[in-house]
Amino acid sequence: MKLVTFVSDYKINVDTLDRLKPEKLGIVLVENGVYHATTKENGNPSSLLNHSADYYVLLNDLETRGLTADDVIDSKVKVIGFGDIVDLIFNDYDKTAWL
Repeated sequence: MKLVTFVSDYKINVDTLDRLKPEKLGIVLVENGVYHATTKENGNPSSLLNHSADYYVLLNDLETRGLTADDVIDSKVKVIGFGDIVDLIFNDYDKTAWL
């Protein structure tokens, strides 16, 4: 299964992600979830970014919070737009989930 998961909260329990075992995992950071891509925890990137996954962050939600693509602290997180999300859902992943 190829699963794309939308993460909309900054204070998320990553245990849920640990239990998922898709063959391909994509994580799209939206709403307050964008802080996982821009904020360090005790000097380290968010523990959410430790999973074996393709990471994306929605540019519109970054900008809504006064951030830019330059504020993304980890190079493995790709900044995308709404059209890119549609492409991911229809072309790259079989299932979607929202956490």
